[in-house]
Amino acid sequence: MRTKVLLCAAALAASLASSMAQNVYSLNVVGYYNVTIPANGFFMVANQLNTTNNSLGSVIPAPADGSQIYIYSGGYSAAAYDGLAGAWDNPNIDMSPGKAGFFRDNSGAGQVLTFVGEVLQNTSPGLINTLPAGVFSVRASMVPQQGKLTADLAVPGDDGDQVYVYNGGYATDAYDGLAGDWGVPGGLTIKVGQGFFYHKVAGALSTLWVRSFTVQ
Repeated sequence: MRTKVLLCAAALAASLASSMAQNVYSLNVVGYYNVTIPANGFFMVANQLNTTNNSLGSVIPAPADGSQIYIYSGGYSAAAYDGLAGAWDNPNIDMSPGKAGFFRDNSGAGQVLTFVGEVLQNTSPGLINTLPAGVFSVRASMVPQQGKLTADLAVPGDDGDQVYVYNGGYATDAYDGLAGDWGVPGGLTIKVGQGFFYHKVAGALSTLWVRSFTVQ
């Protein structure tokens, strides 16, 4: 279950001269990364590169025949890919950065998914994802970065919060408010293109996972 990071830092700069001879610049960083899905296996896959259309049918347009994705929101909904028709039976599932779902290979051979798009950048107010209280939610980094949950990816833990990371089986951890850290210092490691389950204890307040992120 390997994730190969192949981010290319192609900077696309364009300038427009106005009648006042002032220049306006547009600078975007685009790239791609690959996620390897094991034969007949699962991986909680996340799109972490923004495009003009972040729906399932656009983000993962042509996986192996019979591929499935399971989206959790209090319960599971699923979509399947028909290789003969060349389409998903539910292509409009939202796969925007910050969301994730269980992808299953049914080909028996495994497959590589390639994600292409723009790296989101924002320093104020930042890239924002909500961590709701009292429920399990599936979340992912909004940018393609591997690292420890809090030390690198800045997930704000509260006492009793739990995280579940699937790598062929679940690794779990809980946040200790008194110690101010997870059981694994800094939190479990999340791979590029990988999502995870997050559970904030009932009675706590929902919190915002905010990243101030730039690659310039």
